[in-house]
Amino acid sequence: LFLLIISLVLNGCSNQGEYDALAQCMTEKGAAMYGTDWCSHCQDQKEIFGKSFQYVTYINCDKSRFACDEAGVTGYPTWVINGETYNGIQQLYKLAQLTECSIEGSV
Repeated sequence: LFLLIISLVLNGCSNQGEYDALAQCMTEKGAAMYGTDWCSHCQDQKEIFGKSFQYVTYINCDKSRFACDEAGVTGYPTWVINGETYNGIQQLYKLAQLTECSIEGSV
């Protein structure tokens, strides 16, 4: 029982996320998510990635209004991938398809 508890604690403290490879690939391909901290749908999108969201290029429109205006962002979240805009929460399989990244190979 003691070893199980130690294992759970150590695994819970890891910074490695389930979709790190996908998030890193998407960033390498230039994909970006635009949103705000107060946007509940943005929070939902971040939760889909879990810890791996740390590797996603994220532009906070409250802090970078000019960047969001330049990208034509009118709602949150907005993904910009290969010059195309995708509004709303996007599922991982769609983001992988749009960026030609793989969900496979993620932890």
